[in-house]
Amino acid sequence: MREVEYRSSGVPLEEYELTPRDHRRQKQSQESSASIRRQVEEDNAKCRADPAMAERRRQAFENVAKLMQSFKKADHEIMRWRVRLYCGHIIETAAHYTYTDPIDAGGSRKQCPECGGAWQTIVAFEPIGLRGEPPEPRVPTPPPPPKKPTRAELERRVETLEKENERLRAKFSG
Repeated sequence: MREVEYRSSGVPLEEYELTPRDHRRQKQSQESSASIRRQVEEDNAKCRADPAMAERRRQAFENVAKLMQSFKKADHEIMRWRVRLYCGHIIETAAHYTYTDPIDAGGSRKQCPECGGAWQTIVAFEPIGLRGEPPEPRVPTPPPPPKKPTRAELERRVETLEKENERLRAKFSG
C-alpha cells in the first residue's frame, strides 16, 4: 500500500463560521441539482413513452450495478473522513485511500441524514483513519535448498569431465 498524505480543511468538530465561499458553493450545488432533476424528469418521460428505451436503460443499470459490485475494496483500502456539512451537521463518509480528501474523491456534497436527505456541500473535513488494518506483509517462503547429488551422479559427472579433459588435451597436443 502506498503512503498518502491526507489533507484537512477546517476542524469539523469545532465551531465553524460559514464563509462567502461556502454560501456560493451551496447555492451552485442547489442550482446544479435543480437542473439535473429537470433533465432526469425529461428523460424519464421519454422512457415512459418508449418501452424499448426503458428496457435498454434497465439492462444498462443492471450491468452497471454488477460492475460496481465487482469493485468492492477491502477495509484497509477505505479511508474514513469526518465532514461538516453546510447545514452544520457532522457525518462520516468514506473514499478509497488513494484520495487525499473527500472532495477529490467526488464527494463535494453529501446527503444529510439529519436534514431529511437534503444535499449539503462539505465545508470542513478531516481524515479519521482506515476502516480496517492492513494485513501483515507476507514473508515469502524461501526456496528449498538445492538437492544434493547422489554418489552415483557425482561419479558420472567426474567421468564425463575426465573424458572431456582427455579430448581437449588430445586436440591441443596434436
